[in-house]
Amino acid sequence: MKRTKIKFALADATIGEKILIKGWVRTFRNNQFIAINDGSTINNIQAVVDFESTDENVIKNINTGACLSIEGTLVESQGKGQRVEVVADKVEILGVCDPEVYPLQPKKHSLEFLREKAHIRVRTNTFSAVYRVRHAMTFAVHEFFNKKGFVNVHTPIITGSDAEGAGEMFRVTTLDPTQPPLDAAGSVDYKADFFEKETNLTVSGQLEGETAALALSEIYTFGPTFRAENSNTTRHLAEFWMIEPEMAFYDLQDNMDLAQEFLRYLIQYALDNCQEDLAFLNQRLLDEEKNKPQAERSEMSLLEKLQFVLDNDFERVAYTEAIQILRNSKPNKKKKFKYLIDEWGADLQSEHERFLVEKHFKKPVILYNYPKTIKAFYMRANDDDKTVGAMDVLFPGIGEIIGGSQREERLDVLKEKIAAMGIDEKEVWWYLETRSFGTAPHSGFGLGFERMIQFVTGMGNIRDVIPFPRTPGNAEF
Repeated sequence: MKRTKIKFALADATIGEKILIKGWVRTFRNNQFIAINDGSTINNIQAVVDFESTDENVIKNINTGACLSIEGTLVESQGKGQRVEVVADKVEILGVCDPEVYPLQPKKHSLEFLREKAHIRVRTNTFSAVYRVRHAMTFAVHEFFNKKGFVNVHTPIITGSDAEGAGEMFRVTTLDPTQPPLDAAGSVDYKADFFEKETNLTVSGQLEGETAALALSEIYTFGPTFRAENSNTTRHLAEFWMIEPEMAFYDLQDNMDLAQEFLRYLIQYALDNCQEDLAFLNQRLLDEEKNKPQAERSEMSLLEKLQFVLDNDFERVAYTEAIQILRNSKPNKKKKFKYLIDEWGADLQSEHERFLVEKHFKKPVILYNYPKTIKAFYMRANDDDKTVGAMDVLFPGIGEIIGGSQREERLDVLKEKIAAMGIDEKEVWWYLETRSFGTAPHSGFGLGFERMIQFVTGMGNIRDVIPFPRTPGNAEF
């Protein structure tokens, strides 16, 4: 008999039909009622076994966490909260589970505890819901760009360039770390290394993506990126996934339009296709809120926050105007901000971004035209010689979710910026050549996938939206 996924058994299977289900035991009550789940849905299906006619060794091994195969008949459920259940004719133990050592007993576990059990935490309702939403968002990303005629480009993971100019990169080498070869000056001789030059794990596929956009017009990358930033916050990972579209013939306004359309598409897709998981995650957050002091409780539920983004046009605000708003705000005047805003040129922090979104404009915000001194070399210089055509999309509860810009397409200006930042032209010669061979105005942005999943699922820590988080001191699994 062919296996039926529990998702389809609960939704579509016919009463009286013979059925085969397989999955993992969530609970086993009264030696009769098995709640079983196969990960296809957040909902369990109940299987009813006849204690008298079932092998004693099978009954003994039906423990939480065990993997079972159950054949039986689908009938109308006599209990509440479920349409159907399975009356079991045959129960087979596919994988035993020792209840004395299995850590996921049917009780509430802290997220901190579950991070220590990352290899099995997906069996909990919370993490199975997060993983299914993550899958749906992955599919939606590709669907959105495919519908718009974008080409997916795989940019390299190993690179010799630092797109962000921050220098916080993981080195890739085959050299002996204890006795590396040295050159005449006493420095490490990378000519003896595998790639014959210093290489690292990429922090962004943007620079390579730009080269593709200047031939294919509209492309996007979706891949892993790495940052060796020693940061133990709820918003940072050392390994994370980025979605980076690059578009020829787009100016900054076009870039903002696409970013808004893209984010709304993803959220609408989640609301349309992840209803049960989002309902569970919404209730989880509501239950958490009850334990917080009134002043710390969120003004919106998860579902309300998602709808909030769909219902409100994104407010577009120049950086200069935002600085004035922040400088004159009550939190700044009363010194409630951790980072006070004193003058133009300050690099905005999450607290400032969230104030603009949640308190001042009360809608998503796109900030644009940032000071050139706090932005990367590839961003297009504005005519005022003080700002660049950069833009950040800010969301409630999370702050910046997208960062992007119109790219500097003018070779002479780009060379000046590279020199001013101390970047060796030899390191980016191929990038500069694209400005000599039929350059064109173009723009792009990056969406941190994990931050998007945080927003859609309501998970407070970025370590809980990726299967195996990589953070300082943590590469256990």
